[in-house]
Amino acid sequence: MSVWKNLGEHSVYENPWLRVHLADVELPDGRHLDHYVLRQRPVALATTVNEWNEALLLWRHRFITDSWGWELAAGVVEAGEDLEAAAAREMLEETGWRPGPLHHLLTVEPSNGLADGRHHVYWSETAEYVGHPEDAFESERREWVPLGEVPNLVAKGEIRSANAVAALLLLHHLRVT
Repeated sequence: MSVWKNLGEHSVYENPWLRVHLADVELPDGRHLDHYVLRQRPVALATTVNEWNEALLLWRHRFITDSWGWELAAGVVEAGEDLEAAAAREMLEETGWRPGPLHHLLTVEPSNGLADGRHHVYWSETAEYVGHPEDAFESERREWVPLGEVPNLVAKGEIRSANAVAALLLLHHLRVT
């Protein structure tokens, strides 16, 4: 079995969202490689799929890639916070909707060749509108998008983030097909 071995690493940069480490990696043939690794806090995401098979999504701009797209409410999990509680908190803060009982949908590693970040996606079948979102600045708008449109939106590049693509295609499969 060809296994890369991490023989140790040290921090070269840290901030509240991530740490950049330099790892001494031994390749299967015995050679060594210096490899940068991003160590990240877990991310929790949530959406609701209503009785009409519409998912609550955010339309937002990402300055890093200078792109617009549909995404799920998401954010980092605070120290000591339960993943499901974090997902519910993020959905309420970013959409103004409080989700009903959440179900774990999937966990993805969006960039596991560079980072250890895990994104934990939850969904509910009900939600209660509480009011204008506390973090409304994070998105241009919040809408109920039919799951039936998801494959086309992914193909057109209107759903771009890996976690949203994976989650919404799986929800489409589970609820529509």
